[in-house]
Amino acid sequence: MAALTSVGGFLALLDESEPDELKLYALQQLNSMVDQFWAEIAESITKIELLFENESFNGRKLAALVASKVFFHLQGYQDAMHYALNAGELLDLSQKDEYVETIIGKCIDAYQRLRAENHDNLRQSKNEKQIDPLLEAVVERMFDRCFQDGEYKHAIGIALESRRLDKLEAAVRQSGDSSNLLAYTFKAVMDHGSIDFRQTVLRSLVQLYKQLNVPDYINVSRCLVFLDDAKSLADILDTLIRAHKNEDEPLLAFQIAFELCDNASQQFLANVRKLLPQAAETAAAAPSAASTSAPKEGEKAPLLEADKDAMDVDTASASASSDTPYDRNLRTLHKILTGEPTINLHLEFLYRNNHTDLGVLKAIKAAFEPRNSILHTATICSNALMHAGTTRDTFLRENLEWLSRAINWAKFSTTAGLGVIHKGHLKEARKVLEPYLPQPGSNASAFSEGGSLYALGLIHANHGFSGTGESTTQYLLQQIRNNQANETVLHGACLGLGVAAMASGNAEVFDELLNLVYSQDNAIAGEAAGYAMGLVMLGSASPRTVEVLNFCHDTQHEKIIRGCAVGLAFIFYGREEEAEAMIEQLTMDKDPILRYGAMFMIGLAYAGTNNNNAIRRLLHVAVSDVNDDVRRAAVMNIGFVLFRQPEQVPKLVSLLAESYNPMVRYGACLAIGIACAGTGLKEAFDMLLPMARTDPVDTVRQGALIALAMVFIQVNNQHAQDIRKLLRERVEDKHEFVMAKLGAIMATGIIDAGGRNVTLALKSRAGHRNMQAVVGLAMFLQYWYWYPLTHFISLAFTPTAIIGLNKDLKMPKFSFKSNAPPSQFGYPAEVKAPEAEKKKQVEKVELSATRRAARGRGAAKKDDKMEVDDKKDDKMDVDEEKKEEEKPVVPEPTFEVLANPARVTGAQVKFISFDADERYQPVTEGVMGIILLKDNKPGEPEDIITGSVPSVGGASAEDSEPEPSPPEPFQYLA
Repeated sequence: MAALTSVGGFLALLDESEPDELKLYALQQLNSMVDQFWAEIAESITKIELLFENESFNGRKLAALVASKVFFHLQGYQDAMHYALNAGELLDLSQKDEYVETIIGKCIDAYQRLRAENHDNLRQSKNEKQIDPLLEAVVERMFDRCFQDGEYKHAIGIALESRRLDKLEAAVRQSGDSSNLLAYTFKAVMDHGSIDFRQTVLRSLVQLYKQLNVPDYINVSRCLVFLDDAKSLADILDTLIRAHKNEDEPLLAFQIAFELCDNASQQFLANVRKLLPQAAETAAAAPSAASTSAPKEGEKAPLLEADKDAMDVDTASASASSDTPYDRNLRTLHKILTGEPTINLHLEFLYRNNHTDLGVLKAIKAAFEPRNSILHTATICSNALMHAGTTRDTFLRENLEWLSRAINWAKFSTTAGLGVIHKGHLKEARKVLEPYLPQPGSNASAFSEGGSLYALGLIHANHGFSGTGESTTQYLLQQIRNNQANETVLHGACLGLGVAAMASGNAEVFDELLNLVYSQDNAIAGEAAGYAMGLVMLGSASPRTVEVLNFCHDTQHEKIIRGCAVGLAFIFYGREEEAEAMIEQLTMDKDPILRYGAMFMIGLAYAGTNNNNAIRRLLHVAVSDVNDDVRRAAVMNIGFVLFRQPEQVPKLVSLLAESYNPMVRYGACLAIGIACAGTGLKEAFDMLLPMARTDPVDTVRQGALIALAMVFIQVNNQHAQDIRKLLRERVEDKHEFVMAKLGAIMATGIIDAGGRNVTLALKSRAGHRNMQAVVGLAMFLQYWYWYPLTHFISLAFTPTAIIGLNKDLKMPKFSFKSNAPPSQFGYPAEVKAPEAEKKKQVEKVELSATRRAARGRGAAKKDDKMEVDDKKDDKMDVDEEKKEEEKPVVPEPTFEVLANPARVTGAQVKFISFDADERYQPVTEGVMGIILLKDNKPGEPEDIITGSVPSVGGASAEDSEPEPSPPEPFQYLA
């Protein structure tokens, strides 16, 4: 039978007046052949549309289906969707062809758009738009299809985008795998565009988590942190520590408390502590801040005093007969929520596992003349970053003369670097900085004094209103009041106060800083006060921002305007739609510095949300603003918005990376560095490496080198080795520009930060935004204008450790397995010192007659000498063969057993299993970092790991080696 070449006959039947059966038959045939003959049918589409509009025709739905398919092939998707909706049940959603999938996609997109608009209209008290019932019917059928096929994740995705909370809950309940689907929903909703609906979903998730057979309080707490519901969280913690029958529940409460310290702000933690009951013994057991913040003069601090206070909750009052398990648990919970145990445990881990390669610093120091102040300061900053949180200042002590070349603001940065090195050393902070802190009647350098106050704040970062940090905050406030005439000391005190009181929302601190700006109108002090005001009110959306903005319009100091503009951006951190009014006002301002602040406000307000409108606005400014700094800021902040989807950023900024404007190219580099930090993404490497090597502008090469270090921190592969080699080459290249060398030195400090035991993570392990990291990177980017702000990147460093604790918050000896070869996640090899070159022997000058005589005498012995040499060569060959035989190649093991506490990188987490230890097991699954362990053999004695961080008065074995020996005894003659 010949193949059909035309459907003209069937189209002719559509013109028949009687009977309708002929037209119905024609439509059935056309429907089966429309994919092949759609072009011919399109010429008669009007006839088919008329049949659909004829209400007396029995085949209206079939006519609508044929018309829909024709418009689909004509790419008239709106008309195709309209007729498909009117086809009713004839539209078979179970088919997997291109037509059905496209129509379903268009219907769902339209439905989601209308639902989102109605959700926004409802919030703004506007009238809702009517949704076509036919459209709703198609979406309902799609949900039913997902449930029948078991595509619950697909259904949840549609439900989230269309604001259908009922379908989301139905998908979770019907799935039979509620735990995994709830985890998927939590991850998906954190990327959702609307903060209002996100909060609604999280409230629903809280109830669903509680309704599981075993309530998942870990994930309930994660939801409550985002909802800022301290009351509910305090109730859960109180319920868990009251448990008498199940000993695991108090451990679970402690686990939640440790996770809160990672995810919540100071203000939220303080609210939880206030809402928890106060045991009578708590006040007696907890040492006062005033008595513990600074030891008395001449008093020797015991080894690891801070750790003992943080981890050992057994006190004299706890041993009293009236003390109950609930009281002990309550005291422990209050102690954890101060944040000090977390800080002390990380300090212990960083000190114990420090793998800083001093050879790298020595090579950098030898590569340039000390009189180059820029590179000298960069090297000091790099040293601080490499030793961040390790308390090791060996390099500084070994190079005191070289260090003394730092003067003025370089001395300020050098002293502030001590705060980075001793970050988290809370109990010893004042003692470490005592030689540099302002003293009454002292004639010390104002730069050292200001830098020491800045360092004090860095040590107490985000801890200024918890535990011992309260006395530090009051001390910094007092220094501001006492040094009104010294702008350098004020600068350091303001920066230190801002970072210590971060996100506390403390009105007293904010008023003091605002009064300083008003009364002084000093550029140096005012800039730091502007940053500090934003840090204190971080994420509060305080209405007092109007006062700050008005002052920006009144002052003539660009430094103050810049500090206040970035401070305003901090105040609207994470507020999303609430920041829109201020963003619009700053974006339209004629002052480019305020527009610069607006770009940071967009990036911080929508950090980690992947918001399309925010990205669109940043891209528009990046190519349209007349000021290069504004364009650079716009491109950089794309990284903040998209850090949850790092793989998208290199592709998004690829064209900007080829811009003629070097500022835009620099911004593209940092955007990739921010979004892809710690991922080791190949696409980022492929884009950044050529820019670091060949870009004609030195500042762009600087940005590319810094971004490469951010992306490949704690990555140990061939790309990371290539980057380290490139950094060494750039530092040692005598023809390289200073700005590019600056980037290479800073990048070296970043890639080896924290003794190679920290990473840059803008997202916490639980999926929340890492507030400290986002703020730290945003402040670090201001180094473009002011080098001392480089130290703020230390706030973004997150220790990558698994630290196991028992019920007494002590570290027992236990082990776990990493199911990967040790070299895959091991430390990079240390730089070998270059071997001393062998001295070349200088040839003796000989007369020609002497040479001829010697040649004659040596000819007779030539043959014998050659034979001897041959024998020597043979002997050397045999020796080499023996050496090769003596060293057989041993295959690398496929796993390694790690001991508590251990370094575990982000990429290594999926290879970790806790089946290597029979006694200790994590109290809950899916938690990394600080882990509470349940003891399967509670009756046996425990082997506890003792602390090793030295106090200022003592020294460890490692640090005692380079110390010079005491002088020989001598007789003093008057």
